[in-house]
Amino acid sequence: MHNSRTIGLSMLLVSILVGIPACSRRPNDDKIAKDIQEKVAADPDTRDSQVSVAAKDGKVTLSGNVKTPVAQKKIEEIAHTVSGNPAVEDDTTISPEATPSQQHTPVMATAPPPPPPPKPEPIVVPAGTVLTVRTSQDLSSKTSQAGQVFLATLAQPISVDGKPALPKGSTVSGKVVTAKAKGKVKGEGELSLALMSIEVGHHTYPIETHVQIATVSGKGKRTAATTGGGAAGGALIGGIAGGGKGAGIGALVGAGAGFIGGAVTGNKQIEIPAESALRFTLSSPLTLPPPNE
Repeated sequence: MHNSRTIGLSMLLVSILVGIPACSRRPNDDKIAKDIQEKVAADPDTRDSQVSVAAKDGKVTLSGNVKTPVAQKKIEEIAHTVSGNPAVEDDTTISPEATPSQQHTPVMATAPPPPPPPKPEPIVVPAGTVLTVRTSQDLSSKTSQAGQVFLATLAQPISVDGKPALPKGSTVSGKVVTAKAKGKVKGEGELSLALMSIEVGHHTYPIETHVQIATVSGKGKRTAATTGGGAAGGALIGGIAGGGKGAGIGALVGAGAGFIGGAVTGNKQIEIPAESALRFTLSSPLTLPPPNE
């Protein structure tokens, strides 16, 4: 019986001695946390993650930020392997600046908007441009009155730098500056005209032209001139044929362009029949809006 007790105590002692090394071989919580941190820092998929590891009674808790979902999963696997405990509490979050769409889709730089097209420039008809118009009514040194308004149409189109500016047929208004009938015995007949406006595209624009003057003296000599610049026009050439209206067709010659188609009546008054062509020179530039406005 003594031997039986001895054997039992011996076996109990052996069991205790065998169990002590087994307990001592189990890693403590600090070592578990340290080993996980080291493996996370060494792995190329997880080393950029900002993760804290805590271990208590073998249970591991992860917290902090990771770059990608792949890194998050890899850290969980490392924690399972090191701790030997399948219960790992993962409280890590994925950084907002590293979402999957941003990882795979490059951000394209926004192209700057194209510069606005240059604004079209207005059209400027320069001073010195000659406007040829055709009258719509008779004008006379005897019957016309100073201040009287007359209408005409542009007989020839005007272009500026190859761009249409004033189309043929545009309505033009003018005025009689002076109208003086020639006396039977003496005195000088005079008729002077100027243009005031032109209509283009349903808009009326004021214009300024040199005054065109035609005179006839008591001895029947006809002359013409341009005021406000330009030279005197020389003589109205062309004879009187029968003395009727429009019988004598003449032209103003010289540097100052002037009346064309003027006629002189039998009693030597200055007469300009309807549909006569008259030439006027702009004394100031005419500014028109850009095309299509």
